[in-house]
Amino acid sequence: MTPLRWMLILAVSATVFGCHRPTPVEEVAPAQSGVALDASADPTLNVPWPMWRGPDSQGVVADADPPIQWSDTKNIRFRVGIPGRGHSSPILTEEMVVLATADDEQQTQSVLAYSRTDGSLLWQTEIHTGNLPAPGELHQKGTNANSTVACDGERIYVPFLNSEKIFATALDLSGQRLWQRELGAFDSKFGYAPSPVLYKSFVIFAADNWGGGYLCAFEGKTGDLAWRVARPVVSTYSSPMVAEFGGRDQLLVPGCKKVASYNPATGEELWSTPCLAEATCGTVVTLGDQIFASGGYPDRETVSLSTTGEKLWSNRVKLYEPSLVATGAEVYGITDDGIAYCWSAKTGEEHWKQRLGGSFSASPVVAGDRIYVSNLSGETFVFRATPEKYEEIAVNRLGDDCYASPAIDGDEIYLRIGDASQGQRREQLVCIGQNKKDLSESVAPDAVVE
Repeated sequence: MTPLRWMLILAVSATVFGCHRPTPVEEVAPAQSGVALDASADPTLNVPWPMWRGPDSQGVVADADPPIQWSDTKNIRFRVGIPGRGHSSPILTEEMVVLATADDEQQTQSVLAYSRTDGSLLWQTEIHTGNLPAPGELHQKGTNANSTVACDGERIYVPFLNSEKIFATALDLSGQRLWQRELGAFDSKFGYAPSPVLYKSFVIFAADNWGGGYLCAFEGKTGDLAWRVARPVVSTYSSPMVAEFGGRDQLLVPGCKKVASYNPATGEELWSTPCLAEATCGTVVTLGDQIFASGGYPDRETVSLSTTGEKLWSNRVKLYEPSLVATGAEVYGITDDGIAYCWSAKTGEEHWKQRLGGSFSASPVVAGDRIYVSNLSGETFVFRATPEKYEEIAVNRLGDDCYASPAIDGDEIYLRIGDASQGQRREQLVCIGQNKKDLSESVAPDAVVE
């Protein structure tokens, strides 16, 4: 190769990657690993809210009936302090609320479990000490505990970015470590964001980054690697989800200027459709035989695809951080700058749009016929899931910010909020539920309320 050609290659590489050099991803096929899927496993059977966006990763609970109004003194069952900082949303077992957190000052990354009865801390397990990403390696809104944990009823799974690698750790329900595995290298642009998804006996992780992205699946019980496949050399942030349609299970991941579908049992790519943007944050949702996704940066698009990846409709609306939600015959979305949309799922026709106010990072959740979504000022909007018009039910203020998405079970909502009422921002876990009587005075940030 001539010196001139080498110079051209180096110049192009510097333009595309800057000082970041892609690291080859070691792909592993099921035939190599020898780890087989247990198709009879049902990891979400007895876990009310087992992972990011609930039992099916869709953010919809049809039979729930939580309160529509609350405040510092109304419908608060408990409100407790969370050490450190994180955007990890709460997940729910029958007895516990579980989430991840990071203390940058102490240089720790941990998993916490609280009692659903009274908010008392049941256990705290330190996963990593030291070697957290530097502030310059995180987005200004990001944390060192962005990922929501997953629980299959026997084990809790959590990924963290540490020592420039992604590590997955499994704990039992008492917080004892069962196994820890290195997923691969991670060249951080804005930190690590994706949450794991449960699929039968596997737990699946995404790690798109500009050093070389990858998807990988581990056997939940043993921690053995089942498969790993390479993804493009792009920094993007969406969590994967699994949907059963088109006659097969599909692992769906947006980002890297496409939506891609994989066989969750093997990692084999099924199809890939160019759309969206280089970077996305939201998780794909489905309704019937349609897929919906939105994003991102620098391009903007909301798109509907068929179960084989055919583009059905699209528009120029961008939801970068919040995920969509689909229910009935409609798709709903809230943009980062606070505009709510309702579209026909089949045609993409816009039924209505409404400015809510404020900025949004959290994703909406549907409970019954109501949609709940929180903004970065601590306001949670409750409005009707209807195509007729925007019908506001309530706006509830609690704390000073809310980055994490709610978990809902029955008549309870669990929120992770930030509160600066005592002069310094501290995070809290709040259980919202109908109280027999209202509290007579405001709840202290670290109080436990029965």
